[in-house]
Amino acid sequence: PQAGNDGISSLSWSPNANILISANWDGGVRCWEVQEQNGQVQAQPKTQINHENNSPVLSSCFASDGTTVFTAGADKAVRMWKLGQQPANNAPPQQIGAHTQPVKSVAFIPSTNIIVSGGWDNKLNFWDARSPTPARTMDLPGKCYDLDVRGNVMAVATSGRHLLVYDVTSDPREHIRKESPLKFQSRCISCFPDMTGFAVGSIEGRVGIQYNSKTMNKDKSFAFKCHRQNNTDVYSVNAISFHPVYGTFSTVGADGVISFWDKEHKQKLKGFQPKGKPISCSDFSFQGNLFAYATSYDWSKGSSFYAQGTPNEICIHYTPDDEIKPKKK
Repeated sequence: PQAGNDGISSLSWSPNANILISANWDGGVRCWEVQEQNGQVQAQPKTQINHENNSPVLSSCFASDGTTVFTAGADKAVRMWKLGQQPANNAPPQQIGAHTQPVKSVAFIPSTNIIVSGGWDNKLNFWDARSPTPARTMDLPGKCYDLDVRGNVMAVATSGRHLLVYDVTSDPREHIRKESPLKFQSRCISCFPDMTGFAVGSIEGRVGIQYNSKTMNKDKSFAFKCHRQNNTDVYSVNAISFHPVYGTFSTVGADGVISFWDKEHKQKLKGFQPKGKPISCSDFSFQGNLFAYATSYDWSKGSSFYAQGTPNEICIHYTPDDEIKPKKK
């Protein structure tokens, strides 16, 4: 498969192999096998499936054993694709759940093998893949804009600048509900690998680092500016991806810039040359040595800036330790 004919909405690496999945507004879910040798990266296209009526796919994730991919999107469905098993007659992958509005985000909860989906119908639904009715439904204070699960913690960002943290060890329960520390609409949210907090990115070039509890009665939370040019041009933070080994993280933005950060020392580790077009999504591989990102128009400047025929590209950057490891001060 090629990168796709439309915007790339999400990239997901397998939790135990160099297998990369992309989700696309053209309705396609595509799979690559990636090989890395001495810093040289090769991606081999493997297979592709399509959502019903080629409706946009907005999110993808893996089960924790890496055998199954879950996707969700504008057809209001949550779908399951067992890798290596193609649906007959090019049918869409099996539907395991539904919302009444498009589904913006999907994630896998390893402790219970449950799939969680957040929709524009202000609902969080929890699915056991063997049953068509949700195992649990929870109301959100607004539309789900993004969610992320790490271990037994889930963070959700909704419209109205609401942020929610859930304990999903067994029966999911709301742990924290707060207003975003950022003054503008939330775009992305990502849990720390150690589950102590999360990072939220906004449309106004800013990231909030939030801790789920106070350490020694001190709240270490802070926010910082990024994805800006000359302080007058301000761009959306489209994705935040944490490194699985070092807990450092990347931000990618509508300004075409990728940056690596260290929240503990509050410093920038690496800035890439601007890519010339928006970066819509990103993800680190399970070992952390491969960083995948997609360049495609994110509609941040409306339809008048859309240049038809502009290629959408998926790039994989080999990431040696010295680019992403915290630097000693």
